[in-house]
Amino acid sequence: MMNKYLYPLLVVIAASSYGVVSTIIKLAIRSGFSVSEAVTSQFFIGFCIAMCIFLLTNRTKISFNGVKTLLIAGVLTGLTNIVYGRSLNYLPASLAVVLLFQFTWIGMLISCITKRQFPSRIEVISLIILVMGTIPAAGLFDADLSKIPFQGWLWGLAAALCYSLFLFVNGRSTTNMKTTNRLVLVSFFAFITTAVFQSPEIIWNGTLFTEGLWLYGLALGLFGLVIPVFLFSIAVPKVGLGMSSILGAIELPIAVMVSVILLSETVTAMQVAGIVTIILGISLPTILSSNKWLNKDKVANKKVNKKTYWFAIFKRHVS
Repeated sequence: MMNKYLYPLLVVIAASSYGVVSTIIKLAIRSGFSVSEAVTSQFFIGFCIAMCIFLLTNRTKISFNGVKTLLIAGVLTGLTNIVYGRSLNYLPASLAVVLLFQFTWIGMLISCITKRQFPSRIEVISLIILVMGTIPAAGLFDADLSKIPFQGWLWGLAAALCYSLFLFVNGRSTTNMKTTNRLVLVSFFAFITTAVFQSPEIIWNGTLFTEGLWLYGLALGLFGLVIPVFLFSIAVPKVGLGMSSILGAIELPIAVMVSVILLSETVTAMQVAGIVTIILGISLPTILSSNKWLNKDKVANKKVNKKTYWFAIFKRHVS
């Protein structure tokens, strides 16, 4: 019964942490840093954090089984941020978020192709509700889209595709690979990919440590790399790509709410309505499928100490 909520909750937490990233980058820009510098600091410090976690918790040598899968996952992580940054050169932030948000149905499509089966009725209904809530939540009703260049649409959709593929690859199991091993390898490949295309010079020219960029890099590394990659690695194989894409939609409401709190941005009643619609779309599969889960769990109807259960899950993936 507890698994019904645990793994979907981990996906929601991971996606929510991604929602904080855009606001932190905006704060970094206000402090005089560029998007390229902020993104590079994100993956460099994120890799350093992942390495520290690995050294503190891993008692065996790192396993390289399935390293090709993790290389692809790391490259896709870096590419998502790079391509999304390129889209911002052509698109207003609200439209860029909406295009990135298309990972919901792209992820569902990838899941259908790989599994060779159609999505469930609940998933389709949930997806329709999510799409309906996206435009008002991003505040696009009053936006003028007539002068948006074609390149912007392509870059935005490319970011959504990269993110969907990252969820797909990161959800694949790797034999005898602990979650901390996955985290350090994915973060390493993501950093290498980002450094090639962004601003690696911040590491040695003093920008990162002497000018204070490391503060933003620390927050970005945690919320934009370590937390989501770690939790997605645990939860996506259990939840599935299609449902993970639906639950990942929480990223947009979180991004809007955090920008209101930290950036004092205004939010309209229409945006609030869109956010409520998205949350409804995310919650619908769990609500409608509750009886199915309850019937499955009748077989193992034993009382479990919640703290012991959560600790056991964490210990399994860390130690």
